[in-house]
Amino acid sequence: MKKENSTIQGNGVMLNAYPDSIGRNLSDMVTMLKMPEFENAFSLFYVLPTFFNSDLDRGFSVIDYNLNTDLVSKHDLDALEALNIKLKFDIVLNHLSVASPQFKDLLKHGNKSKYKDFFINWNSFWEGHGTMGEDGVVIPNENFLSKLFMRKSGLPVLKVRFPDGSEQPYWNTFYQQITYNKISPSDLDAIQGINKVEAATICDIVNNALSNNEDINKINFQGFESFKDEILHVLEQNRSYLGQMDVNANSPLVWEFYEETLSKLNRFGCQILRLDAFAYLHKEIGESNFFNKPGTWNYLERIKSIAEKNNLVLLPEIHAEYGLGLHQEVANKGYYIYDFFLPGLVIHALETGTSQALKKWANEIIDKNYKTVNMLGCHDGIPVLDLKGKEINNTYNKGLLEDSDIEHIMSVIINRGGRVKNLYDASGNKISYYQVNATFFSALGENEQKLLLARAIQMFMPGIPQVWYLDIFAGKNDYKAADQAGSGGHKEINRTTLSMDDVASGLKSEIVKNQLQLIKLRNTLDAFSGKVTIKDSTENALEILWEHNDSFACLSANLQTLKFKITYQQSEKIENLQF
Repeated sequence: MKKENSTIQGNGVMLNAYPDSIGRNLSDMVTMLKMPEFENAFSLFYVLPTFFNSDLDRGFSVIDYNLNTDLVSKHDLDALEALNIKLKFDIVLNHLSVASPQFKDLLKHGNKSKYKDFFINWNSFWEGHGTMGEDGVVIPNENFLSKLFMRKSGLPVLKVRFPDGSEQPYWNTFYQQITYNKISPSDLDAIQGINKVEAATICDIVNNALSNNEDINKINFQGFESFKDEILHVLEQNRSYLGQMDVNANSPLVWEFYEETLSKLNRFGCQILRLDAFAYLHKEIGESNFFNKPGTWNYLERIKSIAEKNNLVLLPEIHAEYGLGLHQEVANKGYYIYDFFLPGLVIHALETGTSQALKKWANEIIDKNYKTVNMLGCHDGIPVLDLKGKEINNTYNKGLLEDSDIEHIMSVIINRGGRVKNLYDASGNKISYYQVNATFFSALGENEQKLLLARAIQMFMPGIPQVWYLDIFAGKNDYKAADQAGSGGHKEINRTTLSMDDVASGLKSEIVKNQLQLIKLRNTLDAFSGKVTIKDSTENALEILWEHNDSFACLSANLQTLKFKITYQQSEKIENLQF
């Protein structure tokens, strides 16, 4: 009989961090978790994918799924196992880095590569369904193009150079970067008619232009114009790439790769596998490139069969408007879902002093028996798109909040220093807000009582609570890091690395002590393994009750005054906590 593995055992709290979020590497994080203050705080640990070898997007551009030995050791994994902390990892289903062995082989061997069909040649995909643009990239017909869901402006393409000198466009939904590397005189040896002195002069011209970020096609070669094409050829041959290249799930080699990867992650001790960007994996002419049906479902079931062989629980990651109903579809298939709605709903409740929207969502989770993992802050932004309604077949399905309420949340967070991430259409026009980047503490106006009540609400919500390491220490917006990261660096506002001294100092503060008290209560109390009820209350109050056998825990909060009380019983003794 097949072992049932659709449910995560236990009801503990999940830590969320990069391997080097605390100190220099995962060993320092383990040292923190061994401190008395963290005893019994966490049962799970979602380690972000710099755990593996990667080169971009802070881990989500995976080179391979081997241990990043600069940050992680087998000893660290053994230590976490000894602490009885189970692991959650990512597999980035939709893409791999250009530095992956598969894409490097493609760049080296071109059409002769074993991995020629491992990735998606944009022009081959759209052949017969568009027109060739001046830049050598097919522009899909409008009836197809209008269905594409873009994560950046322009067509999702990265053009790479094959050994035969041809430029080939490959599907690239997320990040990319092309770097023209500086040249030396020896790089020009093959150009006839240039002596060593002239080669050095040309290199100075070219390298100065690159330092000034000039367009290479507009470089003034100052008397060497006759060699321009040959010099540019050298530059093109020596350019380097960063990028997350979409894989071709029609390729058997891709599924062999998934089989190997899930087996490897199981050996690392993975219990929960987050499927990052899975909704972009299935691509078909005439369909959206985001969660098209039935293709996405077919792929998800195929991944599930591999996961079951490796005793892994799947957590599909999907951002979509509440009104689209995808969260319910995924949940109805028996999968865990991310509660991306909770962060915005908690902010709304604390800023307006009203609980209706939050209680509506909590009751939906209970009534429809969703299995959720929730969070407040995380490595990404605070979701706002997810709260919206959606028109489907001329019928408008309401969101969890009105658009005006969502705009208010965004305005509040932005006024407190948050940064905005948008979505775009194929022409580069902004079509929607996606998320706001800020620490959760700064999003709440750096009000410690609000943060503490937000944490209490999260600990009492149905679902597995996932806690961002920086939130525990009331981390503030890191504007310097966001600015230094340049374009696309908005996420660094909430990724500050804490030293061990920062940890020691933080553990002396009341906001850290009180949060850890709440986290330990959720992680250890029997009541949280039982039934949860959202009690009737006034619109300015919130009351949540958990019961299991002879144990119970009740949160009673006043959303206007921000004061709250927790009453709980374990082993016949009733305790009261006032905050």
